[in-house]
Amino acid sequence: MKRLYTFDTSNLQGDLFGGVTAGVVALPLALAFGVQSGLGAAAGIYGAMVLGFFAAWLGGTSSQVSGPTGPMTVVSAGLAANLAVLAGGPAEALGAILLTFLLSGVLQIVLGAVRVGKYIRLVPYPVVSGFMTGIGIIIILLQIFPMLGHPSPSAIIEIVLRIGEPLQAINWLAVLLALSTLAITLGVGRITKRVPGTLVALITMTALSLILAWDVPRIGTIPSGLPQLQISTMLHIDPHMWGAIFSAAVALAVLGALDSLLTSLVADSMTRTRHDSERELIGQGIGNVMSAIVGGVPGAGATMRTVINVQSGGRTRISGMVHGVFLLVVLLGLGQLARQIPLAVLAGILISVGLGIMDKKGIRQLRFAPRGDAVVLVLVLIFTVFFDLIQAVALGVALASLLFMKRMGDESAERSHIGPLGEMISEPRDPDEREVYRELQGSVHIQHLHGPLHFGFTSALQDMAASLPKTPFLVLRFEEVPFMDQSGYNAIAEIIRDVTDGGTEVFVTGLQTQPAQFLSDMRIAPGYIPADHICVTFRDILPVIGKRKQLNQK
Repeated sequence: MKRLYTFDTSNLQGDLFGGVTAGVVALPLALAFGVQSGLGAAAGIYGAMVLGFFAAWLGGTSSQVSGPTGPMTVVSAGLAANLAVLAGGPAEALGAILLTFLLSGVLQIVLGAVRVGKYIRLVPYPVVSGFMTGIGIIIILLQIFPMLGHPSPSAIIEIVLRIGEPLQAINWLAVLLALSTLAITLGVGRITKRVPGTLVALITMTALSLILAWDVPRIGTIPSGLPQLQISTMLHIDPHMWGAIFSAAVALAVLGALDSLLTSLVADSMTRTRHDSERELIGQGIGNVMSAIVGGVPGAGATMRTVINVQSGGRTRISGMVHGVFLLVVLLGLGQLARQIPLAVLAGILISVGLGIMDKKGIRQLRFAPRGDAVVLVLVLIFTVFFDLIQAVALGVALASLLFMKRMGDESAERSHIGPLGEMISEPRDPDEREVYRELQGSVHIQHLHGPLHFGFTSALQDMAASLPKTPFLVLRFEEVPFMDQSGYNAIAEIIRDVTDGGTEVFVTGLQTQPAQFLSDMRIAPGYIPADHICVTFRDILPVIGKRKQLNQK
């Protein structure tokens, strides 16, 4: 229990900035999601406030910000409509709806307790990359209408089909606000990281619009006051509704778990940390239970708000808790100030978030990655933008698995002598290795990589990286690595960069054709690793390392 009450305050300023900025961005989104859910704007802000606080406090992703999300809101609205039909009206169905939200949180706690969350690490990199880039594109497309001074449709297809409407009546003041906000956000970020550009842009452009009395759409009415407990409304449920309630709760729980853990992967990639999947699911579950008790809509880890939190300096769970407290403060008295924020200013901020979340690294790798990985990434991106987020991830994982099985079948036919998949050995295996260890006397670590490096192996690679001893020299033996997919490449590249930045010289031996070509195309070896550190056979390594050791001693 001590972990729950111990907080890292080493990044307090960044966490405060990140939490407040994420809270400002979350405010209009929470209101909009509440309206879309059918429960009203207040339900949206209650959910963002309560879920955001408890999921940050008890969850397993230190920089994650939680609240109502698009996928969760769409499903919530659908189940609310169905339950309203069964109950005879929206008012009569309120208890059943909130009970469904509460049960979905309980089911998430169960999923965390039985350790289902760890399997999210098996999601291939192209799936995560396509998902991230797709989310970034969605965020940008959803801001086109507000940037032009008009309310935005909720569906991407509808935005594309109706784009002519705002273009015929452009609010040029809104365009100026949005573009200026975007310029300030990006510009301040390049000058200093101590002050978040998003917060500077928000305050500056809102103040300017008020001083000049510009006629632009603004956030508008903010609910005020503390929420009331809704436990009594859940106590009297018609028995014939239990089947619908439970099936809807299962759908919400699974969707929320996947939504949260994918966002956790995004946070990991931005902060170079690793989340605790089981604790994250338990924290999300408790947050959704508490949200339902006060009448809030359910949610999950919010990618957009998490990204803006990290970009604004948030690194620990304090930032997510500050985000929740900020929304509480808004409820208790700052609503009159927040209602004056122009929607075009928020559009500029969100466009910068969309640009930031797009996985440019994955896109750059498309021309060099195996064709199957490239196809998976592009398909996931397209399905994320134009169809359904969860279907996109499911399609990507299924397709990546099929391609992987085909690769393994091909490799089994050609290389039947390869040993168990993923075996890694660090002890001396032959006389040459014993000679290297003897001559260099603790200055070198030799790491064997055995079998294809694929998306199912990245977790083991990360564990191996964490256990590498700190030595002046590291030798990575690739003799038994016939293939490397995009997930394997990124895991290996991250290990090489981390140990090199830490002062360790990395040497590579035995690269086969496909891994050698991939590492060369991406300028890792040769590139990040000098050409003279790449040896065809392990026997060649001793004189090279010996020479480097002599130079270092001089």
